[in-house]
Amino acid sequence: MYKFISWNVNGLRAVCGKGFADIFAELDADFFCLQETKLQEGQIDLEFPGYKSYWNYAEKKGYSGTAIYTRHEPMSVSYGIGVDEHDHEGRVVTLEMEDFYLVCVYVPNSQDGLKRLDYRMTWEDDFRAYLCGLSQKKGVIVCGDLNVAHKEIDLKNPKSNRMNAGFTDQERAQFTNLLDSGFIDTFRYFYPDQTDIYSWWSYRFQARQKNAGWRIDYFVVSESLRDRLEGAKIHTEIFGSDHCPVELTISR
Repeated sequence: MYKFISWNVNGLRAVCGKGFADIFAELDADFFCLQETKLQEGQIDLEFPGYKSYWNYAEKKGYSGTAIYTRHEPMSVSYGIGVDEHDHEGRVVTLEMEDFYLVCVYVPNSQDGLKRLDYRMTWEDDFRAYLCGLSQKKGVIVCGDLNVAHKEIDLKNPKSNRMNAGFTDQERAQFTNLLDSGFIDTFRYFYPDQTDIYSWWSYRFQARQKNAGWRIDYFVVSESLRDRLEGAKIHTEIFGSDHCPVELTISR
């Protein structure tokens, strides 16, 4: 079995001061994917025995950034999606394994006032095209902070958040488009009706204590991997960031 973890750490140096190494060891994943590392090269020396790591840094300091730790040697590694407009913010790392691609992504936030919604729509189309291209060759496992709650069941207060960043009709429709292109939301595959399980909580208004959260961190996989799906989890018990880790297990 392969175990995958994905976690938006919202600043890796900050979470390292909150027990990251212990959490990493405890989760004991084959692949550990990070988003929002907020690092430049050389700012942290964080290696773990038995793992190799691959990093994509944003050009802007203290912003975005993704990484993957893996116990298994990839056939190849790529950074970005091959579209210059999108490839300066450190948002994607792809490992090519023998029988699947693993894509770690930090999807752009549409921001307050939906300032980046138009850009986000362009990103969604280009990223989906990238994933569909990969999936023509072998199965694809996409994980990360997708910055969208897909359905009303995926956030605590859907009515008051409609048309806020992360819950606009446009972003939700784009997620539907991705699923319709031959992909599976693995948490919903196992738990179609599960309520009140979220992966992100605002730092304001005691949102985590009240569990007023959003499910915006995902593992999404190609239909071709359906028969290998073993389990999905959201680790709401793990603190250190405003997001918690999410998990997928698949058979080898």
